[in-house]
Amino acid sequence: MAPFEALYGRRCRTPLCWAEVGEKHVSLLDVLKSTNEKVKLICDRLKAASDRQKSYADLKRKKIEYAVGDHVFLKVSPWKKVMRFGRKSKLSTRFIGPYEVVERVGPMSYRLRLPYELEKSHDVFHASMLQRYRSDSSHVMPVEDIELRLDLSYDEEPVEILDSSSKVLRGKTIELVKVLWRHRGVEEATWESKAEMLK
Repeated sequence: MAPFEALYGRRCRTPLCWAEVGEKHVSLLDVLKSTNEKVKLICDRLKAASDRQKSYADLKRKKIEYAVGDHVFLKVSPWKKVMRFGRKSKLSTRFIGPYEVVERVGPMSYRLRLPYELEKSHDVFHASMLQRYRSDSSHVMPVEDIELRLDLSYDEEPVEILDSSSKVLRGKTIELVKVLWRHRGVEEATWESKAEMLK
């Protein structure tokens, strides 16, 4: 039923459902009884809808628990146009670590022992941001120190031009060059606009 019908005990007088309403003489007990029945009906319908949605969500939900002393990877979400954890763009590191679980803070929250480089970060994380560590020396991903300016830019220098090509967009030709960049000893190749490179 509509909220109006639940509140007033009759349908709303609209062109969609026009019902003539005459004078009604009802006692207070009848009003209370009908109101209680409607509230119970509404609560039952809401609980049924909530249980149905919960059953759909539970199909994809996993129960994840970590014990104190376990080692986990920490998920770091890359921010657009911001240098984080050594690389920019969609190829940046998704997980760093592993780090030790020090304490279970809540039912789904854990405190980690973070290294000195991440001392400014909050050390409590939700279980969805953690992934269990399986012992392997190749899994260790260090956090690289990055010196960012106030405008979030950083120093990098081109090493050499590897390739060049041109792209036509809406009748306009854009010259592209593939540049090998060096940043703090790390080399990375990216495609850049030739006009931007000349600037």
